[in-house]
Amino acid sequence: MRFRHPDGSTVHLSYCTNVHAAEDLDGVLAQLGAYAEPVRRRLHRDRLGIGLWLARDAAHDLTSDPAALRRLRGELDARGLEVVTLNGFPYQGFGDEYVKYRVYRPDWTEPDRLEHTADLARLLAALLPDDITEGTVSTLPLAWRTGFDAERRRTALDALCALARQLDALEELTGRSIRVGLEPEPGCTVETTADAIEALTGEGAPPAHRIGVCVDTCHLATSFEDPEQALPALGRAGLPVVKAQLSAALHAEEPHRPDVRAALAEFAEPRFLHQTRVRTGAGLRATDDLDEALTSGALPTEAPWRAHFHVPLHAPLSPPLTATVDELRASLGQLVGGDTPLTHHLEVETYTWQALPAGLRPRTRAQLADGIAAELGVARDLLTDLGLKELP
Repeated sequence: MRFRHPDGSTVHLSYCTNVHAAEDLDGVLAQLGAYAEPVRRRLHRDRLGIGLWLARDAAHDLTSDPAALRRLRGELDARGLEVVTLNGFPYQGFGDEYVKYRVYRPDWTEPDRLEHTADLARLLAALLPDDITEGTVSTLPLAWRTGFDAERRRTALDALCALARQLDALEELTGRSIRVGLEPEPGCTVETTADAIEALTGEGAPPAHRIGVCVDTCHLATSFEDPEQALPALGRAGLPVVKAQLSAALHAEEPHRPDVRAALAEFAEPRFLHQTRVRTGAGLRATDDLDEALTSGALPTEAPWRAHFHVPLHAPLSPPLTATVDELRASLGQLVGGDTPLTHHLEVETYTWQALPAGLRPRTRAQLADGIAAELGVARDLLTDLGLKELP
């Protein structure tokens, strides 16, 4: 979906396909017909943007076989779908029954991460619509924090500098400009926007015209960052918001109450990490997962908790839990509500549909397509409320 910003530029809205557990090219092609095209039809649009997740095997299939890449591009065109952004964070196995910490490997200290991201950039340059010359890729924020010392940081930043050089060469060859954004995430070495500024503006940092930040509004809220302070700080530091992922976190206002803890326990599941945070006078207190937070004494209970659980945008939670939709709205106001957009690529990223409590999960393909379309409808309304105009 495309929108015209009051400044005349185009803002793209897509949904991220990491919600679909497709690891190879056949799976990617199948999901276009099973989900993406039905979502487009539900929204009554001739064209729908999707933020493709291409796992390692799918990316390898496409980079090693030009005919396969032509086939994917042809399927996108035939189904009224377009791609301006890729989610390069998960490497493989994102649809497995147990993901947890595995999603952070390989990290930016490992050659496979650089190779995979460079492949994604080349693929995106070939997949961009004919009238678009700029694409974006989101990636993990260097690494998980454990054992990440100064030497590993230097290795990671060197890899990003090498990627930037490859992206410069790619633009010279194709005329398409691809930028990559580190996605701050709770528990990682780059958890907040302040961490991103420190990592990407210090000695040895990659050039900002290629490497910037991917703002995930769920992660921003989980870390209790104020969008009205955090997002302008990126601009003052000279860091571009390469793309933004629109999502809401899980919020518990009164975690000391037994009914609140019981409601939270329904969201503690074995597949993904749900990092949990509470803001205290001494700073944030944290756990790596929600079940750990619910252990007696793990976190203070006198203040609200937030958990890294992407909650569908269109479906308000039943009390006593809520979602950080107000923080999402404030983030969008900063991202695209000003005289000039901070970013032109927005992506709804609710990958947790099948991890929701049983009563909230979609049971059929049609129900999942309904939910994704409803989320995009909410995002569309938020954008038009900010003065953007939806384009045909």
